[in-house]
Amino acid sequence: MELPTSSRLNSRKRRKDGSGPNGATELDGIPPKMSRRSFGLREPAPFSDEVEIDYSKPYIRVTYEEAMRGTPLDRPVRVYADGIFDLFHSGHARALMQAKNLFPNTYLIVGVCSDELTHNFKGFTVMNENERYDAVQHCRYVDEVVRNAPWTLTPEFLAEHRIDFVAHDDIPYSSAGSDDVYKDIKEAGMFAPTQRTEGISTSDIITRIVRDYDVYARRNLQRGYTAKELNVSFINEKKYHLQERVDKVKKRVKDVEEKSKEFVQKVEEKSIDLIQKWEEKSREFIGNFLEMFGPEGALKHMLKEGKGRMLQAISPKQSPSSSPTHDRSPSPSFRWPFSTKTPPSSPANRSRNESAVTYDISEDEED
Repeated sequence: MELPTSSRLNSRKRRKDGSGPNGATELDGIPPKMSRRSFGLREPAPFSDEVEIDYSKPYIRVTYEEAMRGTPLDRPVRVYADGIFDLFHSGHARALMQAKNLFPNTYLIVGVCSDELTHNFKGFTVMNENERYDAVQHCRYVDEVVRNAPWTLTPEFLAEHRIDFVAHDDIPYSSAGSDDVYKDIKEAGMFAPTQRTEGISTSDIITRIVRDYDVYARRNLQRGYTAKELNVSFINEKKYHLQERVDKVKKRVKDVEEKSKEFVQKVEEKSIDLIQKWEEKSREFIGNFLEMFGPEGALKHMLKEGKGRMLQAISPKQSPSSSPTHDRSPSPSFRWPFSTKTPPSSPANRSRNESAVTYDISEDEED
């Protein structure tokens, strides 16, 4: 029986033109509406020893074709996925999500190995078994959790939990003296492969912590953890404190440099604006000056016009040449009041007609 590949496991994608919920269509082979019988949606998933199973009814495994067509609500496909789930991360959650979505009606059972088995067969864990149980319980895709799960799956364990399929990534998992602990499951046609999430794993997270150990040790010392709790020696503790102070000084210097750069930049921007405004004003001033005092400026025209008016006002008008000349009659003699003498005449009149007017002025008055 050919089982679905990892590409088909993630085929449930949203489609904009889909008619069903979340863009699903009839071609997906998924009922448009299905009530999810999941404990993990509103509360933590229960442990297997807390769930009652009616063993009076015979349990018959469903085939892959029956599971894909969709089983009745009271008979979900029971899928089992196991692991250590140390430092529970998105890679774990994605694997469980794929296991939950293998079939239209899936009941996901997750087995978590104990500390004893894990330390014997794989290595030391960061989280203890109770913390790992609790992390898996609060994953929304999980319906039931098996504590102290076996390292290798036996027919008795599969029958006890009435498991139809086992979900795990298809990479051979060598452990406990076996090249692949899921070899018997694959031969029995009960294996459903999932796909690993690249770039995230428990080993990768631990590697980051080990690589940046000094950074995390300094951070936790700053947050109040003691050197004894962090297993840090006295010398390293003092070294970390000194590094912390040096980093603070560096940060302050860097902040000052950034602020000074910002200040200089603002000054440069303002100076550029001032220079541009000064250039614009100077051009305007020079233009106005040339317009007023330039060679063809308004002042020159004003001076020419004023000079012309001044010359016109100073110089008398010439009489026309064709006008007739009239001989002026001699002015009558005028006598000063209270005097018997005649006032002197003007030189012009005297030159014109000296004999016309006589003055009665004595020699004593002339002196």
